[in-house]
Amino acid sequence: MEIQCATTEQNKKQIRAVHDAMDVLNGKWKISIISSVCYYNKRRFSDILQDVEGISNKMLSKELKDLEINKLLKRTVLDTQPITVEYQLTDYGLTLKNVIDTLADWGTEHRKVIIGK
Repeated sequence: MEIQCATTEQNKKQIRAVHDAMDVLNGKWKISIISSVCYYNKRRFSDILQDVEGISNKMLSKELKDLEINKLLKRTVLDTQPITVEYQLTDYGLTLKNVIDTLADWGTEHRKVIIGK
């Protein structure tokens, strides 16, 4: 399969756009956190901690704050005893749903190619 290349200027623009996206989504955990919240709609801190294997409380807290700052997640404190905090994707964060779905599909196919399962 041969890919048709655009002009150099168009290519540079696209590469810059990918770089901008990766600046927001970089690191080991962000895509997994977004996936957890995306597929379950609303998630509590402890739910996300269970979904994202290997992440520490401190790192999850930091990553959630970063995702809030970038307007991808909304944090809601519920008036319960004890206090409950829920996270959900903002409308802007929901624009990543297709990206997450495509990554999931690719990951499934990749697993089949590599280990045959």
